[in-house]
Amino acid sequence: MLTQDIVLRFLQMKPALNHSQIEKEAGLPSKTLYKAQGGLINLNENHLSKLLPVLRGYGYSDELFSKAKIISVVNHKGGVGKTTSTINIGKALSLMGNRILMIDIDSQGNLSQCFGVHRPDSQLIETLLDKAPLPIIEIEPKLHIVPSDIKMAYRESELVNSIGSEKRLYNNLVPYLDKYDYILIDCPPSLNILTTCALVASHECLIPIQPEASAYHGVENLFNRIFEIREHLNYSLKVKGIFFTMVHKNQSVHRGMIDHIKEVYSHFTIFDTVIDVSTTIKQSQVAKKDIFTYSGKSGSANQYMELTKEVIKI
Repeated sequence: MLTQDIVLRFLQMKPALNHSQIEKEAGLPSKTLYKAQGGLINLNENHLSKLLPVLRGYGYSDELFSKAKIISVVNHKGGVGKTTSTINIGKALSLMGNRILMIDIDSQGNLSQCFGVHRPDSQLIETLLDKAPLPIIEIEPKLHIVPSDIKMAYRESELVNSIGSEKRLYNNLVPYLDKYDYILIDCPPSLNILTTCALVASHECLIPIQPEASAYHGVENLFNRIFEIREHLNYSLKVKGIFFTMVHKNQSVHRGMIDHIKEVYSHFTIFDTVIDVSTTIKQSQVAKKDIFTYSGKSGSANQYMELTKEVIKI
């Protein structure tokens, strides 16, 4: 079934296509596709039914996008549970039977270390700069990772000055899209070139927020960056949703901040499941294990499983 998201992804995949010609062949008003790319209109069923036979003539097929969905977990504020959430959502998806690839694009390498990869022989930055093969490590049959460590920080300036740097991650993921159901990218806690690479490669992004003033401050800058990338580099990028982490439900400050964020960002999906602050999560981090391996029957494991179910429903 053709959807607006698929149309935009197809046009992104084939940047040489003449949009005006497609509109003419489909009998659509001028600038229809331009407006859809900019989020000014939504393509309705009439638009999509007219576009379908035309796009087939340019190489579209129903099987073309029956491939991995790429999701970045992003927040430029550190310490909000971003890496922990990437790890646990990824593990939950694999427990549901999905084939998962997790990309560590953070020079701190915390995701890699959680899975026992501390000093990788090969890592992501070598793929982005040296044309090395993507260094995929099998953790479990349905859970693989691409590691990083501090070497990425040493070579980040090289990536900044490289031609087409923003699209290098996506280009290297394309050959693997039919091998996985989900590819999750753990972004660094900054709005640098690595975060840009991740968002350009992604179909969607998830935003974890700790309901405190220090964590909430600057979120608008993150959304501005996402919208800039959508406008100039990846017009099919969507905000999958916002979820709350490290929540003290009995603290009025947290409850008030959650209500405030829900009001300010009501135009985005805000997931019902929240991740409470938890000693079990902290212990799993020290043990370098995902929450399901460390304590699969804990309340925290249940929360991450419920959050993951929400994520894949939307």
